[in-house]
Order: sequence, then C-alpha cells, then structure tokens
Amino acid sequence: MRFRFTLSHYLAKLASSPEPDGPAYRATILIMNLGIAACAFWLLCGIGAAQDKPASQPNSVTVPATIDHNRVVINAEVPRADGSTERIRVWIDNGNPDLTLSRRLATVLGLAVSCNDRECTSPPPREIVIGGVTIPLNSVQQAKIPLKPVNAAAVMAPGMNAEINLPSTILRHYDVLIDFPGRKFSIGAPGTVHFRGPSGKVQMNPENGLIQVPSQIENKKYNLALDIGASISFLSNELFDKLAGAHPDWPHMTGAVGSANIWGLDDEPQWKLMRLDRVQYGPLFLTNVAFVDFPKDRMDFFAKRAGIPTAGLLGSNALLNYRVGLDYAHSTVYFEFGRMFNFPEFDVIGLTLRPEDDGRFTILGIAEFEGKPSLPQGTEGIGPGDHLVAVDSIPVAGSTMGQVWAMLGGTPGQERKLTIERGGKQFAVMAKVQHFLAELPDEKKGKKSK
Repeated sequence: MRFRFTLSHYLAKLASSPEPDGPAYRATILIMNLGIAACAFWLLCGIGAAQDKPASQPNSVTVPATIDHNRVVINAEVPRADGSTERIRVWIDNGNPDLTLSRRLATVLGLAVSCNDRECTSPPPREIVIGGVTIPLNSVQQAKIPLKPVNAAAVMAPGMNAEINLPSTILRHYDVLIDFPGRKFSIGAPGTVHFRGPSGKVQMNPENGLIQVPSQIENKKYNLALDIGASISFLSNELFDKLAGAHPDWPHMTGAVGSANIWGLDDEPQWKLMRLDRVQYGPLFLTNVAFVDFPKDRMDFFAKRAGIPTAGLLGSNALLNYRVGLDYAHSTVYFEFGRMFNFPEFDVIGLTLRPEDDGRFTILGIAEFEGKPSLPQGTEGIGPGDHLVAVDSIPVAGSTMGQVWAMLGGTPGQERKLTIERGGKQFAVMAKVQHFLAELPDEKKGKKSK
C-alpha cells in the first residue's frame, strides 16, 4: 500500500513534538511562517492583477433623454486628442444615414475640415461614449459639417442644441430602445436590450440601415419609413392628394405650425397638413395621425435613399405614447404601449417660424383658422419677416424649437403676449391659442365605419 505524505502531515507530526523549545518545534514555526508569507504574497499578486486589469464596459446602457420638438436628444462624451473628453448633446436620428456634426466640435476634436461653397466635411470622430458604452464611429467614411458663420460654429441644426447626430449607419449595429413615456434611451450590443410589446418584421436597407415598415392605409398596402428623428410624419404628394380628395371631412389645414414647423424652410407656410383617420403601421393600428404633404423633390430624394418603394414616413409625433424597440439584427421593430395621452400638438399660436443661426426666430407666415388669419396682421399686427422676441415676457433667443413651441402652446382660447421686433423697434401683440387640425369627431367615425 502506497503511503501518501504531504506537508500537512509533516506539520502535524512536528506540532505533536513534546519539546516546545527543541529544533523540531522551531522548524515547525519557521515552515508555518513561510507558508503564511507565501499565501500573503500570492493574495497580493492576485489583488494587484485585478487592479491592473481594466474594468470591462457594460454591454448596454440606459440614459435619460430629452424629447425636444418630438426629437430625442441625449448627453454623451467624445474623446479629445489630449486624452480628455468633451461633453456634448446628441440627436438620435435613425431616419438619416449621414453623420453630421458642428464645426466647433470638429475643431475641438482636431479633425481636418475641408469646405466647398455648400458644406464642409471631415473624418468622423473616432468614437462616442454613451453612459459608459463606447460606440465606434469608424463605419462612417466622412462626417458632414454645415457651412455656418464663425459665430454659429456650435450649430449643427438650427433650433437644436445637439452638436452631433447618431444616424442609421451607426445605430444599425446595435439594439436600440426609445422610451418616449419614460424619456429614456437604451443602446447595446445585439441581444442585450430587452424588447417588449407587439412586434413586426421590417425591410431594412442593408447599405444604410434605413427602416421601412409594411403599412396599410384605406386597405391598401404601402411602405412607410420609421423616422424617430422626424418631428412630424410625411406622405407622398400623390397619396396625400388622393386621400384628401376622397375624404374632405378629414381635418386639414395649410401652414406648418407646432411639430410640423420642422426647420423653418421657405415653403413651410404653404405646407398642407391632414389627419388620417386610421393607419396600420406594422403591428400598430393608429388613429388621427397628422401627416404633411411631402414636397415632390424631397420625396424623390427620400425614396432614393430608402432603396425600396415608399409612400412616406412615420415620425415621432405618432409614437409619443410608445416604447419603440429597434432590433436591427433581426429586422424587427417593437412597440410597447406606455401611456394613453392625447398630445395637443396643434393647440398653439398660429405662427410658422425659422430658427436663425444667431439664435433669433424669424416669422415666416401666419396660419389661417376657420378661413381667417389666426393672428392680427398689418402695421400693428404680425407679418412675415418680423422677429419673435419673447412670449409672455420670456425671451426666446437661444432657445430650441421645442422650447419655443412649448411657450406658444396652451389651452385653446388662452392669450399669449408676443413681443415682436420689426425694423429695430419692438411692440406687443396679443394672440390666442387655437385648436388647429381638430380630430375627427367620434360620431363621424362611427358613421363611416358602418
């Protein structure tokens, strides 16, 4: 039989020695001290190795989001060349494949900027960090930079305080969840974000990540893009006119007010708006959705980028009650219902505004209400080219579009004091909040469905 002798046996034997002051006892103490020292050494080595090993970043993160003019904006950081970081505001822009940033941010990051007579470009920043999760940006070949004067170098888009967007070409590599009711944004590696709610398969352009959702309007099938970055929804001119002609009772108006006043484009005062009775959008059945007539030239450009036939897009205005999940890896979208609230997005003062690069707001037009101008006009009223200085004595300069339209909103019939500037002089105009684009009455819906 083999006898197994170990250090513990030896220590036990020595420990049983009847001579506590003898050589065996001293040897026991020496060996025990060596053992304790060895254990301490290996323990310290282990702690040191753990401290030297960098902490792994999380696979997903959820951060607070600001919903400004129906647009999702978050805080993030970008690394600078000196090792420090620059804190910035980021616009979640899944309906746009182009990465855009401000000239100021490009300069701070030391990016090489080149310009022509229309815009500037630069290499993209190396990465962006959202709540500890690093999002590489190197899948984009170049970043676009708006051509702005020096005093507007921090402007990426007028009326926004974001200096960079996160486009579809970046987002398509991740799980994305936009929680409108909770005002949160989640992003993570594929399979790390938990999606809930009704889901549906979508068509995705493999080149740029743009999403088209199978939809139905008036029992006819169409594709409509999913554009969280858009404050309002759009329909092609052909389909818009067809539906407007077939349903003259559907609420409609002319003039981009509220969330339809997207950027202050020159033709926004002439835009046509209409509420659609019903829209099936993937697994959702939506009612009273406000759409804008998509100008043909912009619709053609939009359809070309989509890569497949499309009839327009659904913007955030129709999804503010939902948590919208984008499972790019499986070409699936999720819509979890979060609350029931009828947003009074068109209970506003009837102005169409243009946010300027210097932070001012120019009045482009005045919408009609019940066939008449909704605001006083003339020498003592408001006209195109005037500047909106303040609402109820609160200055609007430097505000975002969302902040200004929040000031201009309210309960129909409420009065707001508008401070107007014309020719260097300021004066006050009292204006009433109107209920534009009123929803289709329930009794009419009932008659139509019978």
